[in-house]
Amino acid sequence: MSIFKRLRDLTMSNLYALIEKAEDPIKMTDQYLRDMQDDLNEAEKAVAAQIALEKKFKVLYEEQEALVKKRDEQAHVAAQAKNIDLARRALEEKKAAEQKMAEYKEAYEKNKLAADALRDKLAEMKKQITELKNKRETLVARVNAAKAQKTINQTMAGFDSNSAMAGLKRMEEKALQMEAEAEASGELYKKQSSLDEEIAKLTKDQQVEDELAALMKKYEG
Repeated sequence: MSIFKRLRDLTMSNLYALIEKAEDPIKMTDQYLRDMQDDLNEAEKAVAAQIALEKKFKVLYEEQEALVKKRDEQAHVAAQAKNIDLARRALEEKKAAEQKMAEYKEAYEKNKLAADALRDKLAEMKKQITELKNKRETLVARVNAAKAQKTINQTMAGFDSNSAMAGLKRMEEKALQMEAEAEASGELYKKQSSLDEEIAKLTKDQQVEDELAALMKKYEG
C-alpha cells in the first residue's frame, strides 16, 4: 500500500459514515486505527528520507557557494599579484563551482518542496488519527449506553406490572389484617387488666374497712 493511500482515497466524513453503518463500529474503528498507524509509520520513514535528501543538497549547495566566494577572492589576489595564470585558474574553478552551486540549489529547492509537502501530509494524517481516536471514545460511550438501555428494556419486557401490583395488594391486605389482630389483642389485654385491677381494689378497700371496724370496736368502751 502506497503512502497516504487512505488519506487520498477515504475522507474522514466517508470513514465516519462507514463506521456508523458497521455491525461493530468499535472493532471497525480499531481496524482503521491500526491501518492508519501502519501508514503513518511508513510515511514517517519516507518523510525522514526526503528530509535527509533536502539536507544533503543544502549542504552541497552551501559548500559550492562558499567555494565560489573563495575562488573569487583568490582570483582578485592573483590579479593584484599580476599572476595571470593563477587568476585564470581561480576564475575557471569559480565558474565550475557556480555551475555546481546552481545544480545543487535547484535540487535542494525541489527536495525541500517535496519534504514540506510530505510534512504537511504527515501532520494531516496525525490529525486524522487523533480525530479517529476521539471518535472511538465517543463510540465506546454510545455503545455502552445502548447496551445498558437494551438490558433495561429486556428486563422490563419480562416484568409483569399487573402481577407485581396484585402481589403488593395482597401484602397490604395481610399487613392490615395483622395490624387489626394486634389491635384486638391489645384491647382484650386491656379489659383483662382492668378486671384484675377492680378486683384488687375491692379486696384492698375491704381490708381497710375491716381494720377500721376493729379499731372502732377497740375504743367503744
